[in-house]
Amino acid sequence: MKFTEKEIYLYLNYNLMNTTVITENKTTIKLLTTDLKQLTKVGLSLSVVFSSVAGYLLAAETVNYTTLILLAIGGYLMVGASNAFNQIIEKDTDALMQRTKDRPLPTERMKISTALVIAIVFAIVGIAILYSINPKSALFGAISIFLYTSIYTPLKSVTPLAVFAGAIPGAIPFMLGWVAATNDFGMEAGFLFMIQFFWQFPHFWSIGWLQDEEYKKAGFNMLPMGTKDTAAVKQIIFYTVIMILVSIAPVLKITGTFYILPITAVLIAILGGVMLYYGIQLYKTQDNKEARKLMLASVLYITVVQIIYVVDKFLH
Repeated sequence: MKFTEKEIYLYLNYNLMNTTVITENKTTIKLLTTDLKQLTKVGLSLSVVFSSVAGYLLAAETVNYTTLILLAIGGYLMVGASNAFNQIIEKDTDALMQRTKDRPLPTERMKISTALVIAIVFAIVGIAILYSINPKSALFGAISIFLYTSIYTPLKSVTPLAVFAGAIPGAIPFMLGWVAATNDFGMEAGFLFMIQFFWQFPHFWSIGWLQDEEYKKAGFNMLPMGTKDTAAVKQIIFYTVIMILVSIAPVLKITGTFYILPITAVLIAILGGVMLYYGIQLYKTQDNKEARKLMLASVLYITVVQIIYVVDKFLH
């Protein structure tokens, strides 16, 4: 069968158009996925899931994988909603900072109405999933979203005490896992909460030190004493010491059914000592390099400590 030049032209043109449409659709989907990741801060959300799962494994006598999956999904949606609400509120200030100006809302790649729908859906579905585990889990999830969105976010432009307000929802994930497994908020869950609560001060103040100039562009003051000086670092060192003491306290068996072996306490103390060392170095030098080392050490600390706790449990 022979084709005329016109038929060949139409055939090639049709296929070229289809290929172009498919390519454009793939690019659009990729961009939307990237924007959704940025809006919900996928890295932070996954770290929250990690903490929640660690808390669950610490408490559960028998692992229920359905509950574990629901906890992971519900926890992710809960934090994703908080981050989306936060970026909606801080759209204009995000545009002023180098590290946030390329987010979907400041660049107007995403409409505020779209982000709001995503935030609301994530919040409702996330809380509903946590409620299916038990009501207490849903309650703490809802409290976390409310505090992060309605207290921490607006306070950032008012007072450095915003970090204290933000430390409360930030400390819920580790404890949330325990509550999901036991449907109980007792002494054990309280200690898990305190560990992550006190950890956040050296962690976020080291970030505040590194990003101080950027934060001030947006009218935020995230350092405890308002300026990059030794007084601020003294607060970092103080809360690092408190964090270490709270983290090793379970070795004394004063935390109900949650306790740790002496060797575990030693390992945790060594990890905390690394953070304390970098805090002292920051006090001496007031250099960004030491603040960055402290920030990285804090991320390592909370991750490894949670793993150590879980391993310790299975060694009992």
